[in-house]
Amino acid sequence: MKDPKTKINADAVKPAMSTHRLPLGVRRLVMGILNVTPDSFSDGGKNLDPEIAAERAIRMAEEGADIIDIGGESTRPGALELPATEEIKRVMPVLEKLQGKLELPISIDTKKSAVAREACRAGASVINDVSALRNDEKILDVAREFDTYLILMHMRGTPATMQHDIYYDNLIGDISDFLRVAAAKA
Repeated sequence: MKDPKTKINADAVKPAMSTHRLPLGVRRLVMGILNVTPDSFSDGGKNLDPEIAAERAIRMAEEGADIIDIGGESTRPGALELPATEEIKRVMPVLEKLQGKLELPISIDTKKSAVAREACRAGASVINDVSALRNDEKILDVAREFDTYLILMHMRGTPATMQHDIYYDNLIGDISDFLRVAAAKA
């Protein structure tokens, strides 16, 4: 595992199709989380109205966020999966309200390629896949098509099952192995 303080050349990082470049490896980045779900684990549905959600995103940027991550499907323990059409209905009005109002990257928090594609068409330049490509490998095609950054997250099972049978032989090793496999797939 690399030392987290190790610097990499940010110019060597392939930029997303948008004009937003992330200074990866140069400093720690802060991701502002904007959940547009009625059952969010962190904000209890405060950002359901697209106008309120857009105002919150702008406020997070003013407060120092480097990336705004918009999610339309809850990933709290026990949450059930939504159809892509419902997730798109939740995130697209927010993305449309933010067009031209932020000078930082917008990330779409999804595990569905259809949602990622629509969000990238509306300006998202990062795809944050909480399933690490286990749900929909076509996310790779979307990332390639729009030349976006891709974040792969660790999660046991699905939100509906993630709290069942929680056991690791070696917590750090098991998670590292999981992410290594996901990165190799990407």
